[in-house]
Amino acid sequence: MILKKVFSAIGATILIGISVISSVKAQVAEDWQLGFQDPATPVMERIVSFNDILFWMCVVISLFVFVLLGIVIFKFNRKANPNPTKRSHNTVLEILWTAIPVVILVAIAIPSLRLLYYQDRAVDAEMTIKAIGHQWYWTYEYPDIGDDVAIDAVMIPEEELEEGQYRLLETDERVIVPVDTTIRMLVTADDVIHAWAVPAFGVKIDGIPGRVNETWFRATKEGVFYGQCSELCGAYHAFMPIAVEVVSKEKYAEWAEKAPEIYGEKMPEKPSNLALAEPQ
Repeated sequence: MILKKVFSAIGATILIGISVISSVKAQVAEDWQLGFQDPATPVMERIVSFNDILFWMCVVISLFVFVLLGIVIFKFNRKANPNPTKRSHNTVLEILWTAIPVVILVAIAIPSLRLLYYQDRAVDAEMTIKAIGHQWYWTYEYPDIGDDVAIDAVMIPEEELEEGQYRLLETDERVIVPVDTTIRMLVTADDVIHAWAVPAFGVKIDGIPGRVNETWFRATKEGVFYGQCSELCGAYHAFMPIAVEVVSKEKYAEWAEKAPEIYGEKMPEKPSNLALAEPQ
């Protein structure tokens, strides 16, 4: 009876966890969020799918362990089993509890390696964007539009936020990209190590001074997607967000046509409004 109640409680906990995870999804993180944001790229879709597979594998393994533990506790305690067996080994069991974990690890490794290979390099990229991390803002270059097109994106201070904008996530300039377009991201830094990360894209890559790292994404839906620097980079690490706006190809073409005129001038060493983003 006690064992039945224990298993019922475990099952209820799992169901509650699943319902919470499935219900809390958005383009930005929310209070008490446990699950992923809605995937907006093929890479993130595969990450979520792989995570779901691992989740159920963990559930099955955990239930199996709990069942064995329950059997040991209630069937082989001193009261129920006053004369325990003296068996020292069992060859079949030893083979099974060695072989089964190996099979499980191989089953995890194969899709994991396939996913790592898939997200490693862009294939037939249609455009390139270079992200440069600074203390504490990002610069974006669009070499396909023009060699001089560079955009500094600085966090908008809380007191300047408009209605509907997100604290610590909004930037004065957004990364504009077209939907359904394979984009190669080149990421580096000019001072310390940073990391360019957008959860809905399934992208996180370090920006290292003196080195250019590469990743890619292909946004499948329009909207604004937020991320943050994900490598501790100094006192104001938490104040260098990332905002990517995915627009239609027509709107992007219009923006790209005007971008050289708007952003083509030589950028200063540091944006003039950087001090506004730094907490006092």
